[in-house]
Amino acid sequence: MDQHIAEAIGRPDLIRLDDRLVCLRFETMKVVSALAAVRHLLDTGAVRRGDTLLDSSSGIYAYALALACHRHGMRCHIVGSTTVDGTLCAQLAVLGATLERMEPCDDLKLDQKRRVARIHEILAEHPEYHWMRQYHDDIHYLGYRAVAERIRRATGGDGGGDGGGLTLVGGVGSGASSGALARYLREDSPDVELVGVQPFGSVTFGAEHVADPEIIIAGIGSSIPFGNVDHASYDTLHWISFDAALAGSVDLLRRHAVFAGLSTGAGYLAARWERSRAPERTVVFIAADTGHRYVDSVYARHREAVAVDSLTPHRITDRAELALPWSRMRWNRAPSPGPLR
Repeated sequence: MDQHIAEAIGRPDLIRLDDRLVCLRFETMKVVSALAAVRHLLDTGAVRRGDTLLDSSSGIYAYALALACHRHGMRCHIVGSTTVDGTLCAQLAVLGATLERMEPCDDLKLDQKRRVARIHEILAEHPEYHWMRQYHDDIHYLGYRAVAERIRRATGGDGGGDGGGLTLVGGVGSGASSGALARYLREDSPDVELVGVQPFGSVTFGAEHVADPEIIIAGIGSSIPFGNVDHASYDTLHWISFDAALAGSVDLLRRHAVFAGLSTGAGYLAARWERSRAPERTVVFIAADTGHRYVDSVYARHREAVAVDSLTPHRITDRAELALPWSRMRWNRAPSPGPLR
């Protein structure tokens, strides 16, 4: 029996969509990393019960950290993006977390920089606060070990027990979820393939020179460098636009009844492609959250969604060739990219 709701929320479901395509579905994925990170800080004496934990968030991590603080008797202070909606604001308030929302801003890079600047101001005023640094501290990897073990048991360790191999597909984001899962899965199976999903405009794998006319998909990309991303873990990259991800989200709900967020739609699209190109491998893709935050921006627009079978990626060999709405490139576990010349 769980001792706190956060433990139940953080436990994912593994859903087999066909014989070789599996959805790793979370209600709120970052609860896994926040719970383990806070537990580790307490166990090592880095913080004590009653201390204040601080971080910046565009939404999901704020909820995860608030739950972890509630579970372990900590205080929580969030510097939030303008994307933090009213539902989440109400939950944070009742859970006892304090939220500072930044002023509205259409520029994601400026929004992220302002939030980090505000964090430094708060730390100057309250040096006793502990900054969680979700984008840079690899303690956020720890919670995914148990999830990797669950994937290993469910797939037989190699994708199904027949030697076909396992491919993991997930949004890159802070680097913690897909990077950690690949790290732990490769301890027993070094040939596990890791496929990262990015939005256009993200700096993480050098796509900042290509703008998405809709939005940069929150949660899987970044406009500033993240220290937790291990670039050399990734075998393949997919850059997927808002419109293509919308089509993926709608198809996933229509075809498989999985109601998930926009980043999941992008991951599903990439996973279907990888599955079609390597039919002997089992492909597991990460569904980081539910679709409730995307009802108006995605699901209300379901009639606009193109058929996913009509979408194919531009297969490129250099980031200079990136093109909307979808590009795919072998990364081959290369290090962090430099700027385009």
